[in-house]
Amino acid sequence: MARFGKALAAVAALALMSTSTHAQQTLKIGLITTLSGPEGVLGAETRDAFQLALKHRGGMLGGMKVELVIGDDQTKPDIGRQLADRMIESDKVRIITGPIFSNVLLGISKPVLDAGLVLVSSNAGPSELAGKMCHPNFFSATWQNDNSPEAMGQWVEKQGIKRVYLMAPNYPAGKDKLAGFKRFFKGEIVGEVYTQFGQLDYAAEISQLRAAKPEGVFVFYPGGMGINFVKQFNQAGLPSQMKLFGEMSVLDQTVLPAIGEAAIGGRTSVFWNKSMDNAANKRFVADFEADYKREPSPYAAQAYDTAALLDAALKATGGKTDPAVLSPALKAAKFDSVRGKFRFNTNNFPIQDWYAAEVVKEPSGKITTALREKIFEDRGDAYVQDCRMK
Repeated sequence: MARFGKALAAVAALALMSTSTHAQQTLKIGLITTLSGPEGVLGAETRDAFQLALKHRGGMLGGMKVELVIGDDQTKPDIGRQLADRMIESDKVRIITGPIFSNVLLGISKPVLDAGLVLVSSNAGPSELAGKMCHPNFFSATWQNDNSPEAMGQWVEKQGIKRVYLMAPNYPAGKDKLAGFKRFFKGEIVGEVYTQFGQLDYAAEISQLRAAKPEGVFVFYPGGMGINFVKQFNQAGLPSQMKLFGEMSVLDQTVLPAIGEAAIGGRTSVFWNKSMDNAANKRFVADFEADYKREPSPYAAQAYDTAALLDAALKATGGKTDPAVLSPALKAAKFDSVRGKFRFNTNNFPIQDWYAAEVVKEPSGKITTALREKIFEDRGDAYVQDCRMK
């Protein structure tokens, strides 16, 4: 009996050691995002919000300590691919997230998924990965590229506006964005212009825009591109001649401080706003502003949600990152999203609500966005029928 008691004690000690070892395990997550150049502010939002989510969880996700391996893709797909290869082969990351731009996400998706990792987008949502290239181990915690412009197209249509001019950078997301707007706006498209990615001088395009005399112009220009376009649009005196419509990244908290009062009155479409009345959002906004001394943007909100999603899924798997168990857990994960409602469609892209917002000046003097009305409820995306997953 004494020997039996000692054996039981040994088993208990081994179990305790196993539990302790699991709690001490380190999970490496790769964060590939844009941290340099005019668009670097977008990646900074992603990085900072993801780190805030980790801070709120004691540096852990799913009960495991997280080591965040961060790389700057410089908006270049080849750099993103190099970072992904290094993170997979040398850093031994188990999950990758973070790309801002669709061309970078498309550039890393195949090597990451072929390597047997889970890839979770915290921003980019190219149509290819929502449709024919959908994959059981790829998830978007954000939206499909067309969604925000679809909402704006619907809102503009309801305002009775008949003639609109369209502008976007010439890369995958730019084409998705304008396609989304046209899907719901039924009036006349008097011009459709694709400019060079990263372009900062729009003098020639603004001259063409003025000559076209539309009732409104819908643009997709994130980061530094948006700052320069809206400033030049205002300097050219065009706000008195036509209305400015954008999707959320054109008139958000990453660019409004730099644009200033020139953006007031602009309309945009959003899935999230700082004023959303739920506990997760209130904590996120308050702590982001306290830690980083700036107002969070949608880029930050969706990166924070990405970490929350991963936390919920990893808790369900007991920390296992094998896609065979992690992917189903991500699909079924329930977490407190800063946007309120959140669930995945069959193609692993979200079904969620979309709202119209207006750029306003608060009594404090801050230029920000204010919610105006709901445009879509429980909106999926236009490419889900092309995805063979069920």
